[in-house]
Amino acid sequence: MNQMEDAIAQDLTSAQPLLEITDLDVYYGESHILRSVDMGVAAGKMVCLIGRNGVGKTTMLKTIMGLLKPRKGKVKFTGVNVTGLSPDRRARMGIGYVPQGREVIPRLTVKENLILGLEARDKSQKPTVASLQDDLEEVYELFPVLKSMLWRLGGDLSGGQQQQLAIARALMGKPKLLVLDEPTEGIQPSIILEIEAAVRRIVQTTGVGVLLVEQHLHFVRQADWYYAMQKGGIVASGATSELSNDVIQKFLAV
Repeated sequence: MNQMEDAIAQDLTSAQPLLEITDLDVYYGESHILRSVDMGVAAGKMVCLIGRNGVGKTTMLKTIMGLLKPRKGKVKFTGVNVTGLSPDRRARMGIGYVPQGREVIPRLTVKENLILGLEARDKSQKPTVASLQDDLEEVYELFPVLKSMLWRLGGDLSGGQQQQLAIARALMGKPKLLVLDEPTEGIQPSIILEIEAAVRRIVQTTGVGVLLVEQHLHFVRQADWYYAMQKGGIVASGATSELSNDVIQKFLAV
């Protein structure tokens, strides 16, 4: 086992494993995009996947969600092999996904978008009226601006407000793992800081694991662990507290 593999193994065993990716190969047609990827996310940890544009980061997230099928390798969630499961099955098992571009429903109100997040829950987890209000209050506490905009249409929100809504909607599904694709893209700096603080608070207070693709250095440093991707493979990993300037220059578009 080389140094990188040893670091990955140590991360996977340091806490309860939520997500385990093993020897994953993914193709678009005959184009080989992901190459023998091994990585993991533990409960109550934030993990950041970094790399230049076009190296396969979004492909990795889509494969985790079941939107793309690997040609080789396994995706395991809470110890269960989910490689062949549909995206909706994975969502009901507890994987929440906020894609690049947010995909807020523009003609639904903020509250209607939030309620839509309940569709990701297993039937046994459907809330009562009282518990639904408690769940809504929890996301309002994380993103106070949403409470003041409940009846505004999703399409009328700013980019930063839409991103907060998209994350809050994913949280309404009560995920065990939250997957975020470029959550700060195109957002003003003050809102980036609010989203950073909210995501870190989610990890610290709920035990939810977070996997995010991110280029914003300050947000990357909020994570506990990073994986660096190049040409579809993981080429470096480690604690973000030890993230070197060399790695930053090589893998972040700063």
